[in-house]
Amino acid sequence: MKTAVVILNWNGKGFLEKFLPSLFNSLPEYADLIIADNASTDGSKEAVNNSKVRWIQLDKNYGFTGGYNKAFSIIKEQADYDYYVLINSDILVTDKWLEPLVDFMETHKEAAACQPKILSYNHHEKGIEQFEYAGASGGFIDRWGFPLCRGRILSSIEEDKGQYDSPIRCFWASGACMVVRSEIYHRLGGLDDKFFAHMEEIDFCWRAALMGHQIWCIPQSKVYHVGGGTLPNNSPRKLYLNYRNNLLMLWKNLPQKRKGTKIFIRKCIDGLSAVCYIFQGKFSYFKSVTKAHRDYSKLKKEETISPRKEKEALPYGMLPYSIIRKFFTGHKKYSQL
Repeated sequence: MKTAVVILNWNGKGFLEKFLPSLFNSLPEYADLIIADNASTDGSKEAVNNSKVRWIQLDKNYGFTGGYNKAFSIIKEQADYDYYVLINSDILVTDKWLEPLVDFMETHKEAAACQPKILSYNHHEKGIEQFEYAGASGGFIDRWGFPLCRGRILSSIEEDKGQYDSPIRCFWASGACMVVRSEIYHRLGGLDDKFFAHMEEIDFCWRAALMGHQIWCIPQSKVYHVGGGTLPNNSPRKLYLNYRNNLLMLWKNLPQKRKGTKIFIRKCIDGLSAVCYIFQGKFSYFKSVTKAHRDYSKLKKEETISPRKEKEALPYGMLPYSIIRKFFTGHKKYSQL
């Protein structure tokens, strides 16, 4: 169960200085800590004062997807690992966080990937245990492709009171902290380079599920995530990537017979949100949505439709209703769905 724990860094010197020591000290003997750097310019490498941490220097910023793909390609050439761990530089781990994840993968060969329970670091600093937006306690998507989590429905984020502490099979695991079988990662072609960042882990998990694998959340492992370390939540660029990549993900992975109608309805919902941005005076957000749709139309011509074992199968964890409709009729907690 040899494991490569890999941080993809881009100008994250402050996070490395703050969180790297506890991460390194938490790792069992079978795990190696590796930093792949997307051509940082902030002195990140000089901040890593540990000869046992391996450094992979990339020649430019390849984004989250390209950076990890290149890093894992280099790692594969030099050593054989059973598991890869994708972990953000802005994560505070807890004692023995990795063992429950790897132990689960060892005993559940049908699992392609799993994630820990992900809580908010900023709230933790204030003495509040609250789920973090990106992953919480296991990810799902609704019928139109909108992501949600146990612990987070759209903008409504719950406090962690142990209500979602049972392991659960889910639709997607968070790229903020995810354990994945190395063999499956490479067989699926890794993350989709065209995504650059955002939604890439959902797309990867969907592709894995289409080939008969499972995705899980194991809350017996717990980490704290700062979030928004590269792009803040109110960034027009982040909004653009989320809208564009969500459509690309649907185009690649939906069954052929359902694709046209579902994507048309999803684009209509996006259009309504763009109109709302105009009324709110958020013109940069409106431009992000329109640009995302325009670029999706171009990029989908270059995308490869994901292979699947069953031609018209929808994977476990795609919910049969609209989460937006549920949210605005008072269902703001996962337990209420």
